[in-house]
Amino acid sequence: MKIVAEHAARPSATETLATWEEYRRTGDRKLRDRLIFAFMPMVRHIVYRKIRVTPANTDVEDFLSCGLEALIHSIERYDPAKGATLEQYAWTRIHGAVLDELRRHDWAPRSLRRDERAINAARDRFQATHERQPSREELADQLGMSTGELTSRLDQVALAEVGSLNSTVRSDEDSSIERIETLESSDSELNPSAQAERHEAKAHFRKAFARLSKQEREVAVLLYVENLKLREIGERLGVSESRVSQIHTRLRRRLYEQLSGELSLFAEIG
Repeated sequence: MKIVAEHAARPSATETLATWEEYRRTGDRKLRDRLIFAFMPMVRHIVYRKIRVTPANTDVEDFLSCGLEALIHSIERYDPAKGATLEQYAWTRIHGAVLDELRRHDWAPRSLRRDERAINAARDRFQATHERQPSREELADQLGMSTGELTSRLDQVALAEVGSLNSTVRSDEDSSIERIETLESSDSELNPSAQAERHEAKAHFRKAFARLSKQEREVAVLLYVENLKLREIGERLGVSESRVSQIHTRLRRRLYEQLSGELSLFAEIG
């Protein structure tokens, strides 16, 4: 079910009741849609507030659809004689539906989530008192458990945080952002800065390599590109193995002299 965003101001309780009564009298779906659009910001508010504090492994759009269904059921089942406004009644129904959906998608049992909340609360209390994060031992003491028990519980909580990298972490009428788009890549090939440094380093090396003699360039290619041994290179060039070693030593020294001012750049790109 696709969610449509609306920007119209929310009507007052009196206006809402009048619209609802007219809908119940006539059955006009346009009046029901007017109520739905008026309360969609409330659905979004409830969904985004709850998914920030409760892990889930599904898209936020699923929760928005769940909230929308609860809103529609609220409109159909609302009874003003019970004293609550339609907004109050819908809020309760939507909130409950979203919580049920979160629990359905949550891999962790409720007992683990209770422990997680207790651990977070103890950590917050300690930080408020001491103005620093507690150590593992201090946190365990706050909770009245051993360090081993706390570690085991934290490991279980970590395992429960499994979710899809394609789950939506933010969505609006213009765009949506998936969790994978928020992760920092460790692949330097995708890093523009690293790419630029690599390109610059290659350019410096090509200039230095071009300044070597023809014989030095031949030795370098045979040794580092074709992976020949010094003896094999000597046979290819018609010189002794010791002569190849001398040429190799000389070309390394010349390259180092020409590139010594760029060592930091080469270090950055490995």
